[in-house]
Amino acid sequence: MANELNELKDYVNEEGRDINVIEKQIPVKVGWGSTLFEVLLWVFGIIPGLIFLFKKIQAKKFFDQLQQKIQHNASQIDNYLEQRVQVLQNVVGLVERSIDLDKDVMKTVAAFRGGIHPTEENRSQVASQLESAIGSINVAFERYPDLKAHATIADAMRKNDYLQREITAAREVYNDTVLRWNQEIFVWPTKKIVAAKNGYTTRIPFSVSKAVKEQARQKFF
Repeated sequence: MANELNELKDYVNEEGRDINVIEKQIPVKVGWGSTLFEVLLWVFGIIPGLIFLFKKIQAKKFFDQLQQKIQHNASQIDNYLEQRVQVLQNVVGLVERSIDLDKDVMKTVAAFRGGIHPTEENRSQVASQLESAIGSINVAFERYPDLKAHATIADAMRKNDYLQREITAAREVYNDTVLRWNQEIFVWPTKKIVAAKNGYTTRIPFSVSKAVKEQARQKFF
């Protein structure tokens, strides 16, 4: 059987994901063997069939609860991202007339003025854009130490650092839940049959940006 993930291919897209592994959503499929298994349970008697039916109901309930947990974990990340966008907009509003900011920073700020709408597919991209924009502002601040020391700006940047730490922690929780989902949907027979019937696929984890990956690969000495 061919490897569906192709993890040996090392191409990384702009959001920092190894697209052949992390971005690929694998659908759950079952073959004729699973159908035969269910039929045989009913052939052997109504009790085995009813027991398996009960197990399928329990499996669906389990997946519903796990989806709710994933949504809750994702909403925490999105909340921190929203706050970080606000910090970015406030800082840019304070300094845009005093220093020259990168055009990409201004484009990012303009794009986020209507609010952000993270989804499972673009959450990492939004985080990457924020990371890049704030990184550019920090570089610009190095040329204006007096401006960087301004109380309002300093407070905003401290809040940004706090939010980044919270996003990192929330990412770990979210990805742990996503990992559990991705494992449970392939547990045969009950969960895999239920997952296939409901069209479930693996979920995309929230990954770090390309810039962070590149920094992590650099030599320390």
